[in-house]
Amino acid sequence: MKYSSNFFIVSFIFAICSISLALGANKESEPVVVQPSSDGVQRLDIIVDSYSFSPNHIIVSVNKPVELTLKSVSKIVPHNFTLKDSEAGLNVDENISPGKEVKVNFTPTKAGTYQFYCNKKSVFANHRKKGMEGTLEVRQE
Repeated sequence: MKYSSNFFIVSFIFAICSISLALGANKESEPVVVQPSSDGVQRLDIIVDSYSFSPNHIIVSVNKPVELTLKSVSKIVPHNFTLKDSEAGLNVDENISPGKEVKVNFTPTKAGTYQFYCNKKSVFANHRKKGMEGTLEVRQE
């Protein structure tokens, strides 16, 4: 009897995780052009959910500071925001706890297209491979 109840619990958890993975595909959002506020900082809120960033295509200007507020709406799963290209002044690697909010600041120094992503891995999924990534487009003014 104990075996069958444990089997049921494990099967239920596996089914829930499988559904979450299937729904987690990160579709390309419409590009969001971030305008500088009166203090010159380009600010944007990003929703961090199960295997997605929204928006996931961001356009900013080169040599102007950027402040992203990463808002996790996940209930259990922690995530991460990684954006790295040292030649472009991008060196962000920030953990985001479930249900929490984190601000990241950087100033892109080189125009180009850069990928950001979640570097977390779990028993069931590599978050980036499940589609948890996006594009930062840095434009010359």
